[in-house]
Amino acid sequence: MRPGAPRRDDASAKLGSGRGCPPARTGIRAPRSRGGRMYDTIAVTGVVATPVKHTISAEGLEVSNFRLASNHRRFDRASGNWVESETNWYTVASFRQLALNVHASLDKGQQVVVVGRLKVREWSDGERTGRDVEIIADAVGHDLARGTTSFTRTPRPAPEAAGPARDEPHGAETPEPAGFPADAQSAVGLPF
Repeated sequence: MRPGAPRRDDASAKLGSGRGCPPARTGIRAPRSRGGRMYDTIAVTGVVATPVKHTISAEGLEVSNFRLASNHRRFDRASGNWVESETNWYTVASFRQLALNVHASLDKGQQVVVVGRLKVREWSDGERTGRDVEIIADAVGHDLARGTTSFTRTPRPAPEAAGPARDEPHGAETPEPAGFPADAQSAVGLPF
């Protein structure tokens, strides 16, 4: 610290500038962790290039996969034309309820946005080697910059009726509070 410089307390030092202002946002998200492991989150727009393949694993896990083709166009001022960039290919994998919704909602040729965890795997089959780039989807939706869609909420199964939470003998009757008629619950609708 320079002589004569004001001393910052710990609270302002945590904020970054010493003037009570938070540090500037960079637009880059810090890697998230799941189970102590770090992973990269990406968002990719593109076209569903294959039919969605839906399977159920031996453990009963719903899985849906499709190939995503992603390329971008740019305007070439020299030629006055739009130029397509090289296509990037991804395998998109979704699980559980998302897998069911992806299978029910997406068709080959539709424009989509995929957000998820990036996995890059090296492979070799003797003569050839390559990379498989996979996105483990956290969210998938239609690209609304390219068209419209209609949303339908997925119905959730009703929770099973829970038994009494108290330690009472089976068949023991709970007395109604004074001034509260026994049939009042049926007269008043439940809020949920």
